Amino acid sequence: MGSTLAVVSHEIPDGPAAPPAPADLNLLRTFLAVYRSGSFTAAAHLLGLSQPTVTTQIRSLERQMRRELFERLPRGVAPTTVADELAARVAAPLDDLAAATGQGTLEETRAEPVHLAGPAELLCTVALPALGPLLAQGVRLRVTTGLTDALLDELRAGRHDLVVATSRPRGRTLTAVPLADEEFVLVAAPVWAERIGERLAADGPGVLHEVPLVTYAEDLPIVRRYWRHVFGRRLNCRAAVTVPDLRGVRAAVAGGAGFSVLPRYLCADELASGALVLLADPEDPPINTSFLAQRPGAFGNPQVARVRDHLLEAARSW
Repeated sequence: MGSTLAVVSHEIPDGPAAPPAPADLNLLRTFLAVYRSGSFTAAAHLLGLSQPTVTTQIRSLERQMRRELFERLPRGVAPTTVADELAARVAAPLDDLAAATGQGTLEETRAEPVHLAGPAELLCTVALPALGPLLAQGVRLRVTTGLTDALLDELRAGRHDLVVATSRPRGRTLTAVPLADEEFVLVAAPVWAERIGERLAADGPGVLHEVPLVTYAEDLPIVRRYWRHVFGRRLNCRAAVTVPDLRGVRAAVAGGAGFSVLPRYLCADELASGALVLLADPEDPPINTSFLAQRPGAFGNPQVARVRDHLLEAARSW
């Protein structure tokens, strides 16, 4: 109500023009919400406003600054360099003002949960155990599991802070860094390895058609990729068992149900104990790189950076 924070553009358009007017604090708060959430819709939800109101306020701020702040994309928005600079200038003062007026204390901000999403198997097997030290220090997590494409769409909409993705995100609305390389291994229980191990080495992968195949999906994406990469041929068999969770596939194979291809991290203990046996040990096994994705500018919760950095450090040993 009369409070303003001066914002001046770095460039002046050709011809006489009045200096940009000081930006209203409400416009700057809306700008920061859009910048941090990555979309007008998500910002509207955070602010308790309608999406058209958020759009109108951002357009008003862009007119005042005579600069485009966000590139409108099919899903969400991407900040321009002008937006990056503006956020760096106004974020701390606005956060301090919110704390001083009781609209959210710094302690409350630090205590906000970090919303982490990714494949259930990787999160439950290696990521969550690695985050144990942070949880003991008071970091709070809200975890969602699912398939990469759907989780990345939800990240763009502001539902998550970080997503572990099994492929590099497309587009410019998200930033992503490599997290870890997953090595895929061909495994079976000892009872099957004893029956076909020597024949597999001598006669090739066709002997595995006699063994039930256990996989997590009918289209056999992991197994097909292994066949092409290691054996140089197409897979020509159908699944005997499908389980939409690789931990279930691991359990079934260890119980003697058949063979499968699994990430090595997921079955390392079983391989060490002898519950599972490698059926092949190629010099160049298939590798898949996972990525840690985040919306640009999604730094409103300082704990997000702690979780991100801790995961990147821990992943070096996965």
